[in-house]
Formats: sequence, structure tokens, C-alpha cells
Amino acid sequence: MTEITHGTLFGGRIRHDQPRQGFRSGIEPVLLAASLPAQPGEMVLEGGTGSGAALLCLAARVPGVGGVGVEIDPSQAALAAANMAANGFTGMRIVQDDLTTMRLEGRFDHAMANPPYHAAGGTESPDIARERAKRGDPDLLDVWAMALARTLRHRGTLTFILPAWQIPACLVALAAAGAPAAAIMPLWPRAGVPAKLTIIRGIKGGRSPLSVLPGLALHGPDGRFTDQTDAILRLGEALPLTDR
Repeated sequence: MTEITHGTLFGGRIRHDQPRQGFRSGIEPVLLAASLPAQPGEMVLEGGTGSGAALLCLAARVPGVGGVGVEIDPSQAALAAANMAANGFTGMRIVQDDLTTMRLEGRFDHAMANPPYHAAGGTESPDIARERAKRGDPDLLDVWAMALARTLRHRGTLTFILPAWQIPACLVALAAAGAPAAAIMPLWPRAGVPAKLTIIRGIKGGRSPLSVLPGLALHGPDGRFTDQTDAILRLGEALPLTDR
């Protein structure tokens, strides 16, 4: 039986249980959810929802938003559903299925994902669940972008959080899926060093020129989270993907 740890998000406002071993969420799903321009009454689709951290944060920040999280791993999907129930987020539904082959009814206003990013051919993790969550096929971004984009209404948004080295592949994947990239936000470990992570947003049927935004420094010189990052992680503030 998988051992579970009991944790929280947003400074204790959200209960978030995770497996003790294997894949565990970091700050990426919190930042991803903060960047989504979702409004009350809109519907959001997340691919690879894991234990549900991103949807939990989104539901807490935007009361009245609805969502569906798709997770291929049965134990993670069950845990995500339990997390939604424990927090009373009845508008969030978890589906245990393969994002690339399933068919969802209806149309979504927004889609998001923190997809597997470790390149094939590297050292494999002995934990099967962690390996599946972190490593993807070379064409994974193309497949995920297409699967998520086909569920979106016209002008719906598709947002990924990815390592910076995947920017070229992501731009190609979004364009091929009919949701060309409109904004890139670098996430720097600290000011003055290269970004390791980026948030990239595409718009279905969009024609806007691509903007590279000012970005966010995650840590200050003392190693602590910057005030803006802390407000996102602990207080649940938004991270708008717009020129500021």
C-alpha cells in the first residue's frame, strides 16, 4: 500500500496529500495555476493532474471555477479525487484515463499541463510512477498540445510550464495544434541567472504576436522566495501572463 503524507498549500489553506515515495509535486503546479486567466463559471482541463495540486490551487483562488483533471496513474487519480473532496471543491472532477486517447464531451475555456519533460534515454527512476510522471517520448509535447487544444473553445488558452530548453519544441507543438504561442514568461531561480523554467501560453485560433514577458525571479539573494513568489505560493495571488 502506498504511504501518504499529509501536507498543505497556500500557507495551510488547502489540504494536499501526496505519496511519500515516487512523484511529488513541487512549486510548478502552483505557479501554473496562478498563471491561468480563469474566471468563475469557466471550465478548465488539466492534463497529467497528478495528486491535483494545480486544480486545488485554482479552485481556491477562483471560487466558482470548474475543472476536469486527467491522470493516467490510478493511485494518483484516486488521491487527486480524495484531495478535491477533502477541500470541498465539488466543481473539480478527476478522470483516470490516458489524455492522448480519451475523448471528453463539451468545450473548455482553458487547458493546462506540467507534462513529463525528462528526455528519453537518461537514467531511469526505479519508481515506476515517478518515471512515468517525469519522462516522455520525443513527440510528447506535440501529442499533449493536440489533445488539450482540441477540447478548447475558440480563443481558449493552453498553458504549459516547462524547462526553458523545451521552448522551441513547445512553440512548434502549439502552432501545430492550432493554438499558437502568445506569451512566454521566464522563471529565474534568482535575478541575473538564466531561467530554468518557463510558462508558455497559446491561444486557440490566436493571431497575436508572441510576447516574451518580464518574468519572475523565484528567489532573492538570500535564497528565500521573493515577495511576489511568496505571495503566489503562500497567499494564492495570481501570476498574470501580461506585460506589467
